[in-house]
Amino acid sequence: MSTGMWPATWHDEGVDDHALVDAVLAGDRQAFGHLVERETRSVYRACIRILGRPHDAEDVTQESFVTAFRSLRTYRGDGSLRAWLLRIATRQAFRRLTQRRATVELAEVPEPRLADASNEPTRVVLDLESRREVRDAVAALPEPYREVVALRFFADLTLAEVAEATDRPLNTVKTHLRRGLERLRPTLGTRGADR
Repeated sequence: MSTGMWPATWHDEGVDDHALVDAVLAGDRQAFGHLVERETRSVYRACIRILGRPHDAEDVTQESFVTAFRSLRTYRGDGSLRAWLLRIATRQAFRRLTQRRATVELAEVPEPRLADASNEPTRVVLDLESRREVRDAVAALPEPYREVVALRFFADLTLAEVAEATDRPLNTVKTHLRRGLERLRPTLGTRGADR
């Protein structure tokens, strides 16, 4: 049920998050489609960085939008809609990560990487294993460190955006990030925490 005034507000390049949410809540299916189209890339990117498997990342991306649709009334608008969605997505992705077995399968390695002569298969598998170690180490962090580290590095949010998304003061977010990285250092060594 589109009212005619919504398209003028949310179809513009500088989409207003509040107008978009209002349109979705008013029953405008095109508005939610626009939201999904606008944010899928960033949500998927965060999910693939956490999960490492395209199929899982696609599933969690879809699940995140379903959860967001059902929870849209809880969006207060204090921070960006993107940050709110990424918070949902990172939580969903970590939940999925803890549910699956921890192995690197050769079938997960993209065909072009194995076919490229400059990529030695052993190195490709070790690189994937290293990424899995980082994901697992972040997943093992206690809250609130896990959430802050994930939103900063997997979802590519600025510290200010993390503060808005989590409704925490910026200095608290900085402290949580520092402490989270300090907790990762013994697990990953200097290679994982300093990159």
